Amino acid sequence: MTASFLATGWTIAATLLAPAIRLNLYRRAAKGREIADRLPERRGIDPTPRPAGALLWMHAASVGETMSILPVLQALRHRTKVLLTTGTVTSQALLDQRLPQLGLSSDVLHRFAPLDVPSWVGRFLSHWQPDAACFVESELWPNQLAACQARGIPLMLLNARMSDRSFGHWQRAPGFARQVLGGFARVQARGDQDAERLKALGAGNVESPGDLKFAAPPLPVDQAELDRLKAALAGRPVWLAASTHPGEDALIAAAHRAVALTHPGLVTIIAPRHPDRGPALAAELNAPRRAAGQEPPRDAGIWIADTMSELGLWYRLAPIAFVGRSLIAPGGGQNPLEPARLGCAIAVGPHTANFTDHVAMLRDAGGLVEVADEAALARFVSAMLDHPDQRCRLGEHAAAMVNRHADLPACTAETLLSLLSSA
Repeated sequence: MTASFLATGWTIAATLLAPAIRLNLYRRAAKGREIADRLPERRGIDPTPRPAGALLWMHAASVGETMSILPVLQALRHRTKVLLTTGTVTSQALLDQRLPQLGLSSDVLHRFAPLDVPSWVGRFLSHWQPDAACFVESELWPNQLAACQARGIPLMLLNARMSDRSFGHWQRAPGFARQVLGGFARVQARGDQDAERLKALGAGNVESPGDLKFAAPPLPVDQAELDRLKAALAGRPVWLAASTHPGEDALIAAAHRAVALTHPGLVTIIAPRHPDRGPALAAELNAPRRAAGQEPPRDAGIWIADTMSELGLWYRLAPIAFVGRSLIAPGGGQNPLEPARLGCAIAVGPHTANFTDHVAMLRDAGGLVEVADEAALARFVSAMLDHPDQRCRLGEHAAAMVNRHADLPACTAETLLSLLSSA
């Protein structure tokens, strides 16, 4: 099957499915997964005026990708205007908070990305007329890329990753892969393995300067609230299970019960990846929850941290952190660099395929421990509580590892500016 046939088939399918895609947007909005008033943006309709001068379009799929490019946006400050698109409500909430905090409100405009329907993408590009475009990690939509290429917009793939599963899928359509990936003027891979896979699939001008997620700023915190909670929990053993996914919470509860046998007053904080699971988790585990205004349990127990944008608070409050989506297959993992940056003693489960390089680097540096199951997790937590010197060493090694790429955002900003100048 030829590359042109696949590309044409994708375009036709997206066009024919546009009414169904539009209906699905309304369904998602009804469930809180889209913002109803901003649904037109998903179809490329937006009355917001285009900023004057050169405009760089950057697209980051969701929260993780958005967090990774915040230092790059800071390095671009006052040097160019940036149109930043994302695809999730959580990323929009994050940017509403972080852009003003970082002094970026006048330089960075956030909008929701158009879905990959040709006419919607065309409207988007006609309105914004970006001078260059940059896509973060693995968010590759053929109609978006083809439309940019047709208009002569230079493209860059930033912090590119290619998982085992994605690599296998792309290998089944090598011509299509070459057509999609060969259109990028610059490709910066997050690691050597990703770079080799991208080259094998047809990407050109590939380099691997490092992973931007190592250079992301520490998660923010409300210092007054952190001080209050530290005082409330002073003298009590505390640990955190962060970014948990369905099925893991029962295993975390089992680990909590095991550790609590030898650590009176233990507080286990569970911060689900999707906070809307909070009410169900609280009912299942008979636990108070943060979003309902409830405080930590007075005796040994679990506290559900089901609020938005407070992970920086939990990582600072709990010196021991398990990073979720890793205990149950297929898993995939969540970002272990966020707790590493704050000096936590980190554990992950065995299923971390989306963060293989990060886990390996932190583990090899003595900054992370892999646990096979909830029993091993309980042993890890107990050991960290019983041996604070060992816990501190683990956190120090993790922090040292992630601080090795401090200059990467500035170098990346220069590459993006050179892309703009080539337009």
